[in-house]
Amino acid sequence: MPKVLVTGAGGFLGHHLVEHLLRRGYQVRALVRSATRLSPLALPEEVEVVEGDLRQPASVAGLADNCTAVIHAAALAQVNPARDPAVWAVNLGGTETMLRLARRAGVSRFVYVGTANVFGFGTREQPGDETRPYAGRSYGLDYMDSKRAATDLVLRAVAQEQVPAVLVHPTFMLGPGDAKPTSNALLLELYRGQLPGYPVGGKNYVHVRDVAEATVNALTQGRIGESYILGHQNLSYREAFALMSQVLGVRSPRWPVPAALALLYGRVCELKTRVTGRPSQLNSAMTAVANDGHYFSVQKACAELAMPQTNLETAVADAFRWFKAHHYA
Repeated sequence: MPKVLVTGAGGFLGHHLVEHLLRRGYQVRALVRSATRLSPLALPEEVEVVEGDLRQPASVAGLADNCTAVIHAAALAQVNPARDPAVWAVNLGGTETMLRLARRAGVSRFVYVGTANVFGFGTREQPGDETRPYAGRSYGLDYMDSKRAATDLVLRAVAQEQVPAVLVHPTFMLGPGDAKPTSNALLLELYRGQLPGYPVGGKNYVHVRDVAEATVNALTQGRIGESYILGHQNLSYREAFALMSQVLGVRSPRWPVPAALALLYGRVCELKTRVTGRPSQLNSAMTAVANDGHYFSVQKACAELAMPQTNLETAVADAFRWFKAHHYA
């Protein structure tokens, strides 16, 4: 059976990608930073686990050899602090390394996992799509900027070097297996009553398993050089927090946080970080993002990648059940 290389296999999405590939009958080679850090996300025994660091190309030499395809999901999704050279080293430098390895191995498909935030967002009535130009530069977040640069790098590799790449761009993922936790930390904060208010913006939410299925579908579906936003439901923070709180069985945050107050709080957090030398909960870039409505259309992925659309209630319930089983909550 074909062998697929998955980078970032020890992460939230990466673990689901490996599971989907195995169910489809693929052989899997999984790149992880350190196998000792995988618990409670230990990979199945049939997976060929390779330790390496994309910031050190020598540690991943020959990684894609004998693989027919690559899913490049490794990324540093750090937004606090907003600026960090390590984010560029992983997100852009790591993508450059993987493109080079894929070209050398002559893979038949290179699936790049980006983020929907590399496109312009829209309103609930007219959500953003894959044609909208990047709108995130004003935030000053290295994460968004580096992922846009990596997206452009992949597109140039398609145009100039005929790399057979398809690009998928998830929105805000929820679901089981978020061991760090990352995006699902929001659910734990709601459950613990740590969110007294809600921002004025909103975003698009999606079940992580739907993202994994559409990403694996991109190995054989979709068009070379095309981007696909992988998401599902557009909700304001007020709507999303109410839905999540109902599933969790807790009280939803009651008070809207005015945009100006949110920005002021972000700046206060940054000042505290400079004074104490310890990271704060937020920064002004994060609050600016929360003040906007990051709404997207997912019609293209549904039509061309057979993107599933699991309801958000299920994603929240699956995530919380996993948290309870692993003693996070």
